[in-house]
Amino acid sequence: MGRAGSRGLQLTCDASLELRPAVSHAGQLERPWSPLKESANSESAEAGARAVRHLIGERAGAPGVFLWGVFMNRQRLSYQEAIQYLYSLQRFGIKFGLSKTANLLSAAGNPHEGQHYVHLAGTNGKGSVGAFLASILKQAGLKVGFYTSPHLVRFTERFKINDKEISQQMAAGLVEELKAAVDPRQPPTFFEATTAMALTYFAREKTDIAIMETGMGGRLDATNVITPLVCVITNIAMEHQFFLGSRLMDIAGEKAGIIKEGVDLVTGASQPEVVKFFQSVCDEKKAPMFRLGKDFRSRTTATGFHYSGRALRLKKLNLGLRGRFQARNAALALAVIESLKEKGFEVSSRDIRKGLKKVCWPGRMHLLGTEPTLILDGAHNPAAIRTLADCIKKEFVYRRLILVIGIMEDKEIGRIVRNIVPISDYTLYTRPLYPRAADPRLLMDAGAALGKAGEAVIPLPRALDRSREMAGPEDLILVTGSLFTVGEAMAYLDPETYGPDET
Repeated sequence: MGRAGSRGLQLTCDASLELRPAVSHAGQLERPWSPLKESANSESAEAGARAVRHLIGERAGAPGVFLWGVFMNRQRLSYQEAIQYLYSLQRFGIKFGLSKTANLLSAAGNPHEGQHYVHLAGTNGKGSVGAFLASILKQAGLKVGFYTSPHLVRFTERFKINDKEISQQMAAGLVEELKAAVDPRQPPTFFEATTAMALTYFAREKTDIAIMETGMGGRLDATNVITPLVCVITNIAMEHQFFLGSRLMDIAGEKAGIIKEGVDLVTGASQPEVVKFFQSVCDEKKAPMFRLGKDFRSRTTATGFHYSGRALRLKKLNLGLRGRFQARNAALALAVIESLKEKGFEVSSRDIRKGLKKVCWPGRMHLLGTEPTLILDGAHNPAAIRTLADCIKKEFVYRRLILVIGIMEDKEIGRIVRNIVPISDYTLYTRPLYPRAADPRLLMDAGAALGKAGEAVIPLPRALDRSREMAGPEDLILVTGSLFTVGEAMAYLDPETYGPDET
């Protein structure tokens, strides 16, 4: 059904269907079009609808499929209009549940059914694990989709196939079709809409496998409509307590919601109570569980990264992402590769070596300049920021550290500041141009008791300029606190490479 549905979606624009709006020689619509009106042999509108569904189903090999965009007046959205519509959905906030995503996909003919997926959840490291996986599988000759969030600079970053972002034209077309399928009385959230777009896009493009990253939690996350080949829960730490619960086990329970009947779980969780809980869920669902430190291991030495898994033994690997903590993420990715190999995917040791080395994941331990060293990292919760601070202290040599930090107001500002400001010599508290960004004065108040010099500087570009004015060639500038902060910094510091959407 999944692949047949994806072919049907492509055929909706095929002239052979003879379901086109009446167009003048000037290319303008002569009148509003609907297949209900064009179906001259039908005795009623419903009969016309049945006729169209039957015709499309026959051509697509999927009888009765209702497809996005077939019953709409074909008035093309521009890319600017498309993303403005999507961003307008943000006013509906964050809502958990699968029904709206499922309804959108049903209107598209359920393109996600029959597709191959890896599903990623966890507090930190999801994107890095996904990036390692996508790079390795691409080296193996596969067509690999990768859905991630949030984007750093361009909306199209969220949807990639073999490292290539979706085109603006394709994104606008998907939004146009999605908009026609939306019930205005029960509109989807932004994330529900983009998830439906991703699943439809990957199915249409006939990806061999797609890597789907959860937005938040797992059990009721919009991505949880899929049935993957492998589930991954990278780790568990305190995050999004307002939505996921105030206790560690509450958060673990939400993440465990992605575990499916008979589907492998790969995890890097280490807390005994969390591990025991995950094992009980896997036992109940007869899902094999593979845990870092027990079923597979890694270590890093002067000669490189070494992995020992269920069947795979590899030494002297080079990782393309900076930071020793990436060894854990690489190990999780290789454990997933082992599961995929057991399911028939052909991935060689050479593919793994090249994929790990060639991986690219912007905004994470991202070196953007030297003399002074300029590092950008999107760490945005206490656990990630603590890992970042440890990495900076152990892996970089510098005279002074100048910290540029902007945090979202819904994060644990006090703990984040306490975990990073002590390693700095001077801190510039700032904010990106994003509604949820915290007031820099709140950040500075949180850092006041730490005895470190600093000041509040807005907007962010001014803070970046100030940091470079202060820094000498032997200093290190660290920009962190949020992916939104890092994304805006990338666009400002390197606009040729990380230019924003051209709308």
